[in-house]
Amino acid sequence: MTEKEKRDIGILYDANNDVDLGKEMLACKDVCYEYNALKPSQTKLRTELIKKLFGKTSDNFNILAPFWCDYGYNIEIGDNFFANHNCVILDCAKVKFGNNVFVAPNCGFYTAGHPIDSKRRNMGLEYAYPITVGDNVWIGGGVHIMPGVTIGSNVVIGGGSVVTHDIPDNVIAVGNPCKVLREISEEEINKEYDFKKD
Repeated sequence: MTEKEKRDIGILYDANNDVDLGKEMLACKDVCYEYNALKPSQTKLRTELIKKLFGKTSDNFNILAPFWCDYGYNIEIGDNFFANHNCVILDCAKVKFGNNVFVAPNCGFYTAGHPIDSKRRNMGLEYAYPITVGDNVWIGGGVHIMPGVTIGSNVVIGGGSVVTHDIPDNVIAVGNPCKVLREISEEEINKEYDFKKD
């Protein structure tokens, strides 16, 4: 069994010393580097590079540089996806985003993890568990999402949260570790936002 096959079924694999995985990661980093060097006004080329890099995209997305990922082909984004500056997606396993997902600055999605014991960790072994984000999700600034997490639809993740466990639909969740604060109320859904300066 190859290291890539081990990775894809979620068992320990050697990401540091495998030549084939190393080549894939290096090719991905080159595309990220090229993307991050583009002018913000070069929207057509930016779109083309992300479509080349990701496993699945829509026609309507915006990812602000700098952006980094490990392989690219394990990332799938739905329609109307937005990621602000400094987004990092370690896509050793699948990372799937639904429609209308908004990601604030300095967020990370980490499918990769390492053994607790130092012997295997020092050998360069790791594992990768998928991350799934539903529809209509707002992820606040500085949020970090750990391996194997599923976030439901219609969710707000508060800034600075570290998401270590699944989050259900229709809630606001916050904290380290991230926990459900409360459900989103009908009042909030229908709230009129009217800024008035005194």
